[in-house]
Amino acid sequence: MSQRRAGAADGAGALPPRGPIIVTADLGPADLARLDALRRAHYPADRNRVPAHLTLFHHLAPSLAEEAGRRLAAETRHAPPPAARIAGIMKLARGTAFRVDSPGLEAIRARLADAFDRYLTPPDAAPWRPHITIQNKVDASAAAALQREMARSFRPGPIAIAGLSLWRYEDGGWAAVGRHPFNRSGRSPRN
Repeated sequence: MSQRRAGAADGAGALPPRGPIIVTADLGPADLARLDALRRAHYPADRNRVPAHLTLFHHLAPSLAEEAGRRLAAETRHAPPPAARIAGIMKLARGTAFRVDSPGLEAIRARLADAFDRYLTPPDAAPWRPHITIQNKVDASAAAALQREMARSFRPGPIAIAGLSLWRYEDGGWAAVGRHPFNRSGRSPRN
């Protein structure tokens, strides 16, 4: 996703005050390129407004943006990237996704969920099922066909998690609010 906007035209002005906040785990560049190519190939083009992503929270109130940014910075500043792997193919009601296993990312998400517990929408308060959507908003037969096709060549494997990001939902696209990379060096950053 671009640093400024995803799915919206450049130069469209300031961020709107009311769009909900989305929290994602940033994929490493090679994994993002590979997974987004699959998404572009299988997601209906007229509905594919953001690149491939791994969502931690779908809808935080805009008033929580600053606190969420502070919490993401605290989670990433001194921490190495959590290990993660694509573990399987996940069936969605009208699509297909890759299931992601990452105990480290699950622990981060649980801490954030605890911090924002009273503000979470029902979908964000439900048990988290980490995944990267490759196809959605198609009929059940198209989803089943892709799942069969992908199952023939699927192999589990590692995926890079580079950081955590905040986005603001804006007219179907996402506007970047903040990016918080994990500390790859294993050392505390200098002030």
